[in-house]
Amino acid sequence: MSFRGAIFDIDGVVVESPHERAWRETLEQLLLGEWSDVRDQITWSAGAFTTDVYKNLVSGKPRMDGARAALEHFRVPDVAERVGRYADLKQKQIVDLIGQGEFRAFPDALRFILDVRQMGLSVAAASSSKNAGMFLERIDLDEFCRAEGRSHAFVSTRMSLLDLFAADVCGRDFAQGKPHPEIFLTAAEELGLSPDDCFVIEDAVSGVQAAKAGKMVGLGVARLDDEAELLEAGADLVVTSLDDVDRPSLGRGEVARRSG
Repeated sequence: MSFRGAIFDIDGVVVESPHERAWRETLEQLLLGEWSDVRDQITWSAGAFTTDVYKNLVSGKPRMDGARAALEHFRVPDVAERVGRYADLKQKQIVDLIGQGEFRAFPDALRFILDVRQMGLSVAAASSSKNAGMFLERIDLDEFCRAEGRSHAFVSTRMSLLDLFAADVCGRDFAQGKPHPEIFLTAAEELGLSPDDCFVIEDAVSGVQAAKAGKMVGLGVARLDDEAELLEAGADLVVTSLDDVDRPSLGRGEVARRSG
C-alpha cells in the first residue's frame, strides 16, 4: 500500500524561521526592561536561552504553551500573569521579522514537497504556529522551479507554496497541542484520508510524538543535531536533509533512506 498523503510541519521543516530568535530576544527585552525587578529571583542570564532550550521546551508547541514553558524553565515568578505579555510581544517580533524577509525556505524541503506532489500524493500544512501562512505565501514556487530547472504541470505562474497545499490547519486553536495528535488527525481528515494513508514530516520531538500518537508514520528532520532525540521520540526514519529520503519507497508505503 502506498502513501496517499504527506503532512508537513512548517517551522524547522520547510522554513528556517526566526522563531527561536524572536522567543530569545523578546524574553531578554522583558527581563532587561519592564520585568527587571525579578532578575535576582530567576535562573535566566544573557545567553541562557539556547537552541537546546528552544528545541526541547518551545519548538512545536502552541504559542501560549511555549511561552509558559520558557518562563517556567527560567523560574520567572507569576507566570500566569506574565505569559500573555510574553506571547504577545513575541508575536509582534515574529511578524516584524517575517515582514523584513528574515527567513528562508529549505531547498531540500521544497524539492521533497514537489516530488511527493508529482507522485500524486496530497499535501497538508500542519504547524502549531499561527504565522506559518505568512511564510508559505511568500515562497514563490514558480521562481524556485525555474532556478532549479524543474517543470511541474501543477505549478503555475507566481504560485506560492501555500497554494500547493490541499489542506492547511496551521495555527488553529485546537483543544490540545502537540504531542497530542489532534492537529495531524484533522489534517488527514481534511485531505479526505485515513491516518494510516499519511506520513508526517516533523523536526520537533513533540511533533514526532504527535504523529505516532495518531498512528501515523513519522519522518524526522534533524536540522538541530538532534537525531537521537527524534529517534527516541519514535520517528520511523530520521534524516538531516529531505534529499536523503528515497522517493520510490514512498510508493510502497515506507519511509527509507536513499541508498548511496
